Amino acid sequence: MKRPLDLRHVASLALRDLIELAHLPDFDRVRDQISRVRGCTRPVQLVGATQTLDATTNAVLRSYSTAEEPTGRLLTACGNRRSSRCPACSRLYAADTYHLIKAGLSGGKNVPEAVRTHPRLFVTLTAPSFGPVHNRRATDAGKNLACRCGTRHPADDPALGTPLHPATYDYAGAVLWNAHAGVLWARFTTYLRRELAAHLGVTQKALNASLRVSFAKVAEYQRRGLVHFHAVIRLDGPEGSDQAPPAWATTDALTHSVRAAAGRAVLTIGSKAIGERELRWGDQLDIREIAALGDGELTDQKVAAYVAKYATKSAEDSGTVDRSLRCPHCAGRGYQYGPDCFRDLCGQCEGTGQSEPIRDLPVHSHVRQMIRTAWDLGHLPEFAELKLWKWAHMLGFRGHFSSKSRRYSTTLGALRDVRRAWRAEQARPAGAPETSEETTLVLSHWQYLASGYSPGEELIAAQVRHDLAQAERLKTEGAPWL
Repeated sequence: MKRPLDLRHVASLALRDLIELAHLPDFDRVRDQISRVRGCTRPVQLVGATQTLDATTNAVLRSYSTAEEPTGRLLTACGNRRSSRCPACSRLYAADTYHLIKAGLSGGKNVPEAVRTHPRLFVTLTAPSFGPVHNRRATDAGKNLACRCGTRHPADDPALGTPLHPATYDYAGAVLWNAHAGVLWARFTTYLRRELAAHLGVTQKALNASLRVSFAKVAEYQRRGLVHFHAVIRLDGPEGSDQAPPAWATTDALTHSVRAAAGRAVLTIGSKAIGERELRWGDQLDIREIAALGDGELTDQKVAAYVAKYATKSAEDSGTVDRSLRCPHCAGRGYQYGPDCFRDLCGQCEGTGQSEPIRDLPVHSHVRQMIRTAWDLGHLPEFAELKLWKWAHMLGFRGHFSSKSRRYSTTLGALRDVRRAWRAEQARPAGAPETSEETTLVLSHWQYLASGYSPGEELIAAQVRHDLAQAERLKTEGAPWL
């Protein structure tokens, strides 16, 4: 009879749990689960079972139950794209984004390689100025010049991007810019098609019958807390990437139209509290051609890697927090309805609606003021539909960080389906018949148990993350554009 472990002399809870895991009947399966989620920071624990049946005979082809697992549950990745929340899942998201962008530039994933001969631009649209800020200027030779404040700021100076005169900085305009940036992008794409038709001397209907404008974009936060967009814009035939655009649809025509559309895209908003504002793109507009044969300054790989890098970043890279500030008990309202439908002050947040006081956030005063402005504007009736209090931690931005037009290339969902099918094939027992969705029926029952690891599993996950980071570092050293 096997004697029970005596771990009373082990002071570390994590080490004690690891020893107990190591003495389970199938410790390799414990490590395999953690490796499969790539050391996810906070995996989801599930319990349940699934059966794959033959649709005709109802015979059980495959079955699985978490009762067969040594720990009694299954770990699945959290899937969070933020690198600050889960480096493991964000790396996978970045890899998928890289392949999505690159497929639209050089082919693959059901996109023909001839797509690289289409007119293609890499465009950066920035936010306007809402007041002078501390910056770091340099000469062509790389010499650091003095800021307007008279200081030569180092690259890591926390003052960079903050207002020179906070009292006169237009915080309301900055927050509303972030809140409407997605709408302004949509307006830009509309004007882009109109400007392209006007420049080519055709009607809008004729343009739509002759070519299609495809794009993929990603949002990035500047140090001053404002978003700007990096976009790949491409001209295709009317059916998308499978067709080449007409010969008269050139890169020069696309460049002219992008510049004109950026100037025309204006959004006017009005409020009794702040008056009327015009939101438009900033003066810094960068338009660069993507080399067709990969021998120019901007290649397919460099553009795809650049976009993928920013797809996993978020507002916290500008110094804010990566969590919602809404009180979970009252959903940010500051009150709850009692049994008689009367409003009762929320006891958790004491009526503030905040999960933690904004004044106590460990952020720069400039970021704190943007958060406070977003929170206050969000509770005005005229801005209620923007839900700025909900997105205060994002400094007002509420759009998707990455998006694409329908025919640009493949989708993230399609890439995940391929990966899921590959894993299912790897898990198929040797000699088991191949199946398809048309001939099988899958019955599943899953229940959420918890999130995270046990203390011992966390030690294993830390080693998995370290090994993956080392492999990624070696890969990057061998391919510096990634």
